[in-house]
Amino acid sequence: MAITEQEKEVFRSVGNNEKGAIEAVYKENYSMIQHFIISNNGTEDDARDVFQEAMMVLYEKSRSPEFELTCQIRTYLYSVCRRLWLKKLQYARRIETQVENHDKVVAVEEDMEQHEKLTQQYLSMRSAMGKIGEPCKSLIEAFYVHRKNMHEIASFFGYTNADNAKNQKYKCLVRLKKLFFAQYKSN
Repeated sequence: MAITEQEKEVFRSVGNNEKGAIEAVYKENYSMIQHFIISNNGTEDDARDVFQEAMMVLYEKSRSPEFELTCQIRTYLYSVCRRLWLKKLQYARRIETQVENHDKVVAVEEDMEQHEKLTQQYLSMRSAMGKIGEPCKSLIEAFYVHRKNMHEIASFFGYTNADNAKNQKYKCLVRLKKLFFAQYKSN
């Protein structure tokens, strides 16, 4: 629909800051914008804010000698409001994505801290196992790494029974624990 002389006059009146013209534009167009914003995940407050911003754009354009209105005010306001609202939604999604990504980064940092701690514990245990000597090292490895039971360990290491092997394993674990914590605390 072509722009009428009446539309041009209202546009000039908005530029002259005439209260009646501004109120008329508001009354004729606000409900359409409000419906658009609310239908697109917005609130009444969002609609008021976007419409107010669009009215400011309309006012500034009406004061600019270079700008020529080539469509109805209603069409122009709708276009401005639509663009403003889509920008706000896009910005909100970007912020939301940044927050989500921040949570992922924090989780990765926590994972890295946990990994470093476990690596340090592993290195301390490896060092302690290197210092514990035989037969403790082989006995502990037979039980924990190779999953041998106490009867098999007693037979392999020459203990008289499984209880003696169990006592020896306990003494070895006490020594290993002391070596581990001495090494772990020094790091």
